[in-house]
Amino acid sequence: MLDLSYLVYSLVFLAVLLLCGGAWLAWQAARGPGAARVARRLRAMQTASGESEKAVSITKDRPLSDNPVLQGLLADLPGVQKIDQVLLQSGKHWKVATFLGWSSVGWMIGLLLASVLPLPWFFRLGLMLAGTALPYLLVLRAKAKRLVRIEQQLPEALDLMARAMRAGHAFPTALKMVGEEMTAPLAEEFRTVFDEVNFGVAMSDALMNLAARVPSTDLRYFVIAVLIQRETGGNLTELLASISAIIRDRLKLLGQVRVMSAEGRMSAWVLGLLPFGAALMMYVMNPQFIAVLYTDSGGRKMVGVAMGLLVIGVLVIRKIINIRV
Repeated sequence: MLDLSYLVYSLVFLAVLLLCGGAWLAWQAARGPGAARVARRLRAMQTASGESEKAVSITKDRPLSDNPVLQGLLADLPGVQKIDQVLLQSGKHWKVATFLGWSSVGWMIGLLLASVLPLPWFFRLGLMLAGTALPYLLVLRAKAKRLVRIEQQLPEALDLMARAMRAGHAFPTALKMVGEEMTAPLAEEFRTVFDEVNFGVAMSDALMNLAARVPSTDLRYFVIAVLIQRETGGNLTELLASISAIIRDRLKLLGQVRVMSAEGRMSAWVLGLLPFGAALMMYVMNPQFIAVLYTDSGGRKMVGVAMGLLVIGVLVIRKIINIRV
């Protein structure tokens, strides 16, 4: 009997060892250095095969779902187009149906936690609302990071366009060079503008579509300046160079402002999270000590007033440190 148990233990150990080895080999085949080299070679071959093989889509209507039934249902809902526009601006390859699905999953997880944890009703409601809003907050964060990246890339792109036009290239060719030479996300947007112009869209409409897709003030300055120059004439090369210098100076000043306001942002985080952390610690150590805050009517009023003052304080601090440059 003892020998049989040793045999079982040995087989289990061997099975776990083989499973770990197989997982390691699969990871190496999918994400290892060899797979990265193969992917680079494939991308190089696709680039060398010519522009004619690129799949270009300039359709204005993005599908809301892969399912035709959901597509019809979502198309009739109010506010769906705004959600789709935010998803487009965030750079995430999500459809509206996918976004709503993740929001439903977050709501279900919040509902499950609210059912399991012994919390008062307003905390349970907050958990469900937080789970529902989490995908939207992630999309907004991705949108903000993408806009920051675009604003950082824009001066270099304008300098590249100015050098290309100074060398004798036309404006659409300069757009194409930015789309080919630079990296995402700005290269993707400029490549889309060039593709739209190639397919017969007017340059002014293509630039306005760019400004609608990317809600960046600096990019809109560029679009407005180009449109005015096309109407009135002038030296577009010097105009692009001057816009690039202005954007660089603004970004430099914005960096200095962020360094000087870092203490205020840290204070806002600490002061905003400290009450919740202290309440959680007191609840874990002595639940009866803090139970009066949600079992008694006076305690609930105190919590409501404190939450209102906390929100007002965070908004005031945010207003102080959020300096527009």
